[in-house]
Amino acid sequence: MDIKKKKNDIRLSIWKMMEEQNIATFPRPVYNRIPNFIGAEVAGINILRLNQFKKAEIILVSPDAPQKHVRFLALQHGKKVIMPTPHIRNGFILLDPTTIPKRNLKIASTISGAYRFGHILKPWDLPRIDFIVIGSVAVNKLGARLGKGGGYAELEYAILRSLCKVSEDTYIATTIHDIQLIDTDIPMEPYDLGVDIIVTPTNIIEVRPRPRKPSGILWELLTPDKYREIPLLSEIKNMLINKKHLICS
Repeated sequence: MDIKKKKNDIRLSIWKMMEEQNIATFPRPVYNRIPNFIGAEVAGINILRLNQFKKAEIILVSPDAPQKHVRFLALQHGKKVIMPTPHIRNGFILLDPTTIPKRNLKIASTISGAYRFGHILKPWDLPRIDFIVIGSVAVNKLGARLGKGGGYAELEYAILRSLCKVSEDTYIATTIHDIQLIDTDIPMEPYDLGVDIIVTPTNIIEVRPRPRKPSGILWELLTPDKYREIPLLSEIKNMLINKKHLICS
């Protein structure tokens, strides 16, 4: 079977189940989204149990709706939160809880609130990231993951890896509903991003062995449309060309 078709079939089956079983929550319908779900708050609370979260000072959390609770809890626990802007159009937003009134932490954890209370930064100006939490449509127990199909989580990670803001050792977790954890094989291509930890409302699974991660941006796979959609890519490419000896420690 064609890899792209297999991935799309898995996505469609998950979206369909979540809608039909009324597991999905706002925004609906969940088709073509990272689905928000009943129990996302509990999954977020379970993230707090992870040693990787406890040790982290700076956490990258995706802008997806079910990870809003993770962003809020991280800020509430004194972590600096980095949120990619949707489709990476404006780079990344840094949220520092020491500069946000406590009464506004919940607002700051939303996309609109992050723009209001955070600072937009180019990726090369970001601090080193200790831990990552992303959204998913489906994940299996080997840590293979499917997003909504746009490749944004993969590209965000690849950008940060290319600029030495994360490394192979940086743990990546995802919060999902239990129904999104599947036994089906998920084909992984070189640019795909696996996860090390799967957190649901009822369970925490640490993947062993940890899945391989992309080592950086695969420039040869980027289309002209992607450069037009994300102008930041051209800036990054020029920066990397001018800093040929950039070494990640």
